[in-house]
Amino acid sequence: MSHRDEPVGEEIAKRFARIAGHATSLKRFWDEGRECDEMLTQIAAVRAALDQVGRMVLEHSIQHCVEDAATRGESEASIRSLKKSLDLFIG
Repeated sequence: MSHRDEPVGEEIAKRFARIAGHATSLKRFWDEGRECDEMLTQIAAVRAALDQVGRMVLEHSIQHCVEDAATRGESEASIRSLKKSLDLFIG
């Protein structure tokens, strides 16, 4: 069983699907000529949702990937990879 099949993995997948739906609606808003404040509100919601799911993915990575690597004796490489991911996520 993959870690992604666990309940938290399913929750992350659901959140990505919701985010995709919200992002798609932005294009429709634009095409319909909606007001800028409506679009900016939607953009802010998508950003917040991405930040939340990003934190969930990070927690999942720490819990499973780093832990698994440590049991295999590969913790240093896993920690380097995690730091690189953190740099990308945080900016």
